[in-house]
Amino acid sequence: MKYKRIFLIVLDSLGIGEMPDAAQYKDAGTDTFGHIWKTQGGLKIPHLMELGLGSITDVGVSEHKKGYALRLMEKSLGKDTMTGHWEMMGIYTQAPFRTFTEHGFPPELIHELEQRFGKEIIGNKAASGTAILEELAEEEIYHDKIIVYTSADSVLQIPGNEETMGLEQLYRYCETAREVTMRDEWKVGRVIARPYRGMRRGEFVRTDNRRDYALKPPMDTVLNLLCSDGEDVIGVGKIHDIFSGEGITESLHSKSSVHGMEQTTEIADRDFTGLCFVNLVDFDALWGHRRDPKGYGHEIEKFDCGLGKLLDKLNESDLLLLTADHGNDPTHTGTDHTREMVPLLAYSPAMRSMGVLDTQDTFGVIGASIADNFNIKLESHMLGHSILQMWQ
Repeated sequence: MKYKRIFLIVLDSLGIGEMPDAAQYKDAGTDTFGHIWKTQGGLKIPHLMELGLGSITDVGVSEHKKGYALRLMEKSLGKDTMTGHWEMMGIYTQAPFRTFTEHGFPPELIHELEQRFGKEIIGNKAASGTAILEELAEEEIYHDKIIVYTSADSVLQIPGNEETMGLEQLYRYCETAREVTMRDEWKVGRVIARPYRGMRRGEFVRTDNRRDYALKPPMDTVLNLLCSDGEDVIGVGKIHDIFSGEGITESLHSKSSVHGMEQTTEIADRDFTGLCFVNLVDFDALWGHRRDPKGYGHEIEKFDCGLGKLLDKLNESDLLLLTADHGNDPTHTGTDHTREMVPLLAYSPAMRSMGVLDTQDTFGVIGASIADNFNIKLESHMLGHSILQMWQ
């Protein structure tokens, strides 16, 4: 075993340039990080630049001083959170998850949900979560209806007022919706509970009691292998939801990406053997989908500050991996994720050299390298090959 503790942090949606097949997804020319850098006239991110992010992007600045940097291409078909994370841990997704962006959910599905809920459903369209509250939350509250909406992702989302509906009732509705949407023609990647507070337009605020009901991975992942071998797998943020708890030994809910980094830094003070797997969702949810390059840029800068604190905690038996799961170019049309390559930055105080490595053809090299570190053999269905020996 080379490293005792591995910290894998996913900057949700921080793509670094179009994939070769991006045009098939209507994403030609996308570059999440590059376009944010350009529109903001650069970013103050000294730690990311020291780890080599500038060396694998087209921003024209490289202050690479330590660690290894490379680009990863996605082999799976799709460009969503689950596809990206699952591939990191060895799963090849050959059929993208269903989306219902253009026309909303089919009448048959809505009717089935109304029968199960005993209430009329309103909404049923692709919308911004904050915008749909302004439009329909009063009707939900005062006329006892339920809002159902979707987005560019493969999701069915249900907002619920914490004071009038209550969290537990909202969660029950979502559990029912998850059961109903297991049918192949309606199968979405995630059903999401979106709780909020407020009683009038202009007052509605979403809370951090969100809960995702994701499909379980169709087969074992590297996380399962780590657990079976006795290693710790600590999930921070959405990791538990993305993998439906499979292969997770401990889970911490994050209120924000800043909070997620604070939790990760606290975990670095603990003695454990295994993986700390972190998802920082605000890049995607707050800024990418809302097409806000300025907000996205500030989020990257806040992350860099937190990264500096984490780097100070690492010792020679630790390995830090920074990556992303897809792109979400805030300068692109629409509000969908974008089909992009992602960075992989690898650093340990034990490393005696640094450099830029060749682009790899699957996110699966991440899980394969983690498994290799703990002397665990991949199962035959798992994507990826170890590049652990390149990080010397």
